[in-house]
Amino acid sequence: MKVNKVIVPIAGLGTRMLPATKAIPKEMLPVVTKPIIQLIVEEVENAGFKEIIFITHSSKSSVENHFDNSFELEATLEKRVKRSLLKEIKSLSNLKVSIQSIRQGHAKGLGHAISCAKTIIKKESFAIVLPDMLIADKSKNNNLSKLKKEFEESGLSQILLGKIGNKELSNYGIAKVSKNKILRIFEKPKISKAPSNLFIVGRYIFTNNFINYISKEKNKVSNEIELTDAIQRFINDSNEILFSYLKGKFYDCGSKLGYLKAIVDYAIEDKTVSKEFKSYLKKIK
Repeated sequence: MKVNKVIVPIAGLGTRMLPATKAIPKEMLPVVTKPIIQLIVEEVENAGFKEIIFITHSSKSSVENHFDNSFELEATLEKRVKRSLLKEIKSLSNLKVSIQSIRQGHAKGLGHAISCAKTIIKKESFAIVLPDMLIADKSKNNNLSKLKKEFEESGLSQILLGKIGNKELSNYGIAKVSKNKILRIFEKPKISKAPSNLFIVGRYIFTNNFINYISKEKNKVSNEIELTDAIQRFINDSNEILFSYLKGKFYDCGSKLGYLKAIVDYAIEDKTVSKEFKSYLKKIK
């Protein structure tokens, strides 16, 4: 069972990162020299997907523009013989994946954002990648690629899970599992009610029928249409969801601390600044 489409919901307002996100979409915040959304698109491309569907908002035009041609900039780089930069800029508009956008209209929650893609998904299976959850894995055999392979071999829905400490459990969707199956999802539970320390890392692949489980009714607690509610209904209706374990580091770039950790680790790996940056870090210790 092939899967080629990936839904990337970017309509959120990024309130946890205000005031920076008042005028700049959180997805465009830079991690050294690349905005978060570019790293996400590179991950999707390296995993072998063919199409990306942005679920967007009127304030997010800069995200779409980032992957468009920039003739003036390219001409300037050409004139100044900045060939490596020119190549990198041109690559943004020559991706191996196609990108299209759908406006969410009203911010009714993550579940509602995913349902907005129904007319494009049609009868196909699909993946979901949350753009604020960054995974430090640039290889073509990355976590998302492995999830895709597992799905295509088994024909069963897949979710990527990682392990976190008790203090972070109330920030994420937490899974109750048995062997390699997910039995139940708890949305941001208290430590005392969490069934495990396994959290959803924002990477999902579903069979096509999953989209029909997204309710039009808002969750009574969050007052939003939740993705986790749809997942639980899907499981309760005898649909199996398998899981894989995260390999490598993840960064919650929707939070200040997670974003800062990403900048530090990516800067250490950046050959253009790594040596001087490491030296600086030693000094401030």
